[in-house]
Amino acid sequence: MTTGAAARFVEQMDLLIRARYPVLYVVTHEEARLESLLADLARRQGKPLSVWTATRGLAVSQGARSAEAPRPVTAAEVLDRIRSQEGAGLFLLRDLHAFFEDPLVVRRLRDLAGTLEDTRRSVVISAPRLTLPPELEKDVTVLDLPLPEPDELRALLRSLCEQLHDDDPKRVQIGREDAEALVRAAQGLTLAEAENAFARAAVTDGALRGVDVALVLAEKCQAIRKSGMLEFHPAETTLADVGGLVRLKDWLRRRGKALDTGAREFGLPPARGVLLLGAPGCGKSLTAKVVANAWKIPLLHLDLGRVFSGLLGSSEENMRRALRVADGVAPAVLWIDEIEKGLAGGTGRSGEMDGGTAQRVFGSLLTWMSEQTSGVFVVATANRIESLPPELLRRGRFDEVFFVDLPDTEARAEILAIHLRRRGRDPAGFDLVTLAEKCAGFSGAEIEHCVVEGLYAAFDLGHALTTEDLARAIAETTPLSVTSAEEIERMRTWASSRARPADAPRRSPTGPALPLVRPRPAPPRGPRSGGRV
Repeated sequence: MTTGAAARFVEQMDLLIRARYPVLYVVTHEEARLESLLADLARRQGKPLSVWTATRGLAVSQGARSAEAPRPVTAAEVLDRIRSQEGAGLFLLRDLHAFFEDPLVVRRLRDLAGTLEDTRRSVVISAPRLTLPPELEKDVTVLDLPLPEPDELRALLRSLCEQLHDDDPKRVQIGREDAEALVRAAQGLTLAEAENAFARAAVTDGALRGVDVALVLAEKCQAIRKSGMLEFHPAETTLADVGGLVRLKDWLRRRGKALDTGAREFGLPPARGVLLLGAPGCGKSLTAKVVANAWKIPLLHLDLGRVFSGLLGSSEENMRRALRVADGVAPAVLWIDEIEKGLAGGTGRSGEMDGGTAQRVFGSLLTWMSEQTSGVFVVATANRIESLPPELLRRGRFDEVFFVDLPDTEARAEILAIHLRRRGRDPAGFDLVTLAEKCAGFSGAEIEHCVVEGLYAAFDLGHALTTEDLARAIAETTPLSVTSAEEIERMRTWASSRARPADAPRRSPTGPALPLVRPRPAPPRGPRSGGRV
């Protein structure tokens, strides 16, 4: 039984076919699943379903499999045959897009579209990606076959469990909760990928167990990596690893609590996302990892540079594919790092130089952010506020915009303690108050650098790390708040009336908070990696 998004897809197909739309183009990797759905639809409409491939020719469908044709039929021949055939019929043409470079195939398809409008015959093209020449854009209607929903995955898992149980009852060692965990882990996979993942889990140790969730997640990681646009990140960082950002943490805690099903019954809409603005190295990217771990949902990283890479095909199609994968994996966190760089061509003259590609990609992302209801929480970060287009900042794209400033004295002490513990040192053995005051104006990444530099110095001198080693490293470091003081001040001025502060105002343990920016005699050093902690 088809439910959810798949049922809506079939209803839409049914409506379009009954309305005599001549040519439909379905973007999917799941050929067998699409054929099965179309076979059920054809039976309801009282039409035969025929399937064509370039290798097997044209054959009448037999459920999810089609009978062999007497001989192969070329793309041009099958279009002519459909045009000359009488009566009703539904024709599934697999990978016809591969022949669109032939102008005769394109011309025949256009002629066929005009002919079918007055008949009860329809053509459905299936392909893993959208490839349409300009000549066909007005003749073809494009749809996406949604990835399997939990009900379909449950039915698949149930069928596998029945087969395993019939073979040997000991091969099924999962309860209801384990089964639900396996289904959640498989969300975002095609039906074939999910079947392979479940089967692999069953044969790895001879039985299907609750611990096999890790194997299914590994299969999902592979599927996401193969998409080329998204990367699956293991979420291991916790809130305890982030210093400061008190208001942002509390806001994220409330949004995470609303993930429960009771939130929908209470009337709360799904959380859409958050935009984090601020100087580099203050923990914006780290926050995305913290959110995913705290909420126990997958973390996906969208690389906008890959979206615009000519080696990977059409930029618009790359973005559509990435967003489809994110929807399929939901609930998930979608992390878009330095979004202003990736969308620099979305507005202004730079968008004109690439034929409007950046503007179309930018528009499709904004539309998806406003309309998606799958449960994808977007965490976008930006370092250059002036590069952000106004469309991105309006309400409806994000739930909130936070400004992440340089850490205050208490936050700097927390960050020092975090990095000392991470490297096997007891923070109680160091004068964190004095060190926090000395590194006024430092970002979290710069504080981490000072800890590492102190370790190098201590190791070189042959003694344990001391407060003096850290103080010396701090004194030799020129922070970004000095080298880019004007830029940081511009960001603070902009954010004062346009964004919420990520941290609560606090006072130094020894009195009023020290100024965040102060000159240092040491020359600037190169850029450093790291987050707020």
